[in-house]
Amino acid sequence: MSLNDSERRVLSGMRPSGRLHLGHYHGVLKNWVRLQHEYDCFFCIVDWHALTTEYADSGQLSQHVMDMAVDWLAAGVSPSSATLFVQSQVPEHAELHLLLSMICPLSWLERVPSYKEQQERHSGKDLSTYGFLGYPLLQAADILLYRAGQVPVGADQLPHIEFAREVARRFNHLYGSEPDFELKAEAAIGKLGKKVGKLYSNLRKAYQEQGDAEALETARALLKEQTSITLGDQERLYGYLEGGGKVILNEPQPILAEFSRVPGLDGQKMAKSSGNAIFLRDSDAELEEKLRRMPTDPARVHRDDPGEPQRCPVWSLHQLYSNDEQLHWVIEGCRSASIGCLDCKSALCSSLQTELTPLQQRAFDYEENPDLVRSILAEGAERARDEARNTLAEVRMAMGLNYR
Repeated sequence: MSLNDSERRVLSGMRPSGRLHLGHYHGVLKNWVRLQHEYDCFFCIVDWHALTTEYADSGQLSQHVMDMAVDWLAAGVSPSSATLFVQSQVPEHAELHLLLSMICPLSWLERVPSYKEQQERHSGKDLSTYGFLGYPLLQAADILLYRAGQVPVGADQLPHIEFAREVARRFNHLYGSEPDFELKAEAAIGKLGKKVGKLYSNLRKAYQEQGDAEALETARALLKEQTSITLGDQERLYGYLEGGGKVILNEPQPILAEFSRVPGLDGQKMAKSSGNAIFLRDSDAELEEKLRRMPTDPARVHRDDPGEPQRCPVWSLHQLYSNDEQLHWVIEGCRSASIGCLDCKSALCSSLQTELTPLQQRAFDYEENPDLVRSILAEGAERARDEARNTLAEVRMAMGLNYR
């Protein structure tokens, strides 16, 4: 895979913990549905990651995986536009994780910000395991295995992407050198042609001697356009440009998506663990019951007390689901007390049902045909394995594990 192709590839994953809620839908899935038509997308249900914290309670894991797959498909993630698969069905994830663990300094894992944060969050569980300590490296292996150039994340996940970049950089530093590397790189420059070769050399010199970052980007763009050299020569020239060796594992870049913060029933961030979630497959009765008990503007003690929508969690959901006409009706009705809180909630319920009903019908169809879901995941795993095997072949060869 060329570095140019890598930039068109996206890898993202989710831990299976049960059915998905509106926070997942607006925060992740809608973004995936858009990305699948713009990039070569690999979406992974990371069941091994789930075991890093839930290893003592894995009885429902297989059902959680199926629930997640159904919700993805119902939300519009398409097996014809993206590769959907389960992490544990691609054992190459484990092998690359093992090989990378040989070169990953222990201190790198201990300094990952989420290590202590997650320990505090799961304080009632024994997380003094290697699996928990090493999960950022497993996450890095997930990304590097597919040589994904882009990873959609929120700002809180940026340290994990930087960690994956550091691991790739260390691997390339240790194993990217080859006999006569500089001679082969200079020979590759000659294959670019006199004019392009001279431009590449000048840009390389400007970057290495003066730290000219613009020259580095220009040289990278120049290499992407070259069709007269082999992939091996292209990788050598990328490495030579930066003063290193051959690029074997690509350094991923984050796609900082605008992850919508969806308020839960209590006005705080929606989360299953907080008990404030509206699930994508909640029935009409469940939805009505949840909305009925939502807190509202504390100033509206009585039906005829005027209120302020900005102080009400129900208003935040209206902003996501209601049209302009309805939003105006809520503002005017609440401030003038011409509508009650139950009227407001009833209108929101109708708006939510309008969006969720077609999604729930698709989910029902997949629930009724679990063999189809398993088939989609199996086909996705086969495609993922094809890509993973290619990466591991190069990794093994670089590490001297090629015995054929």
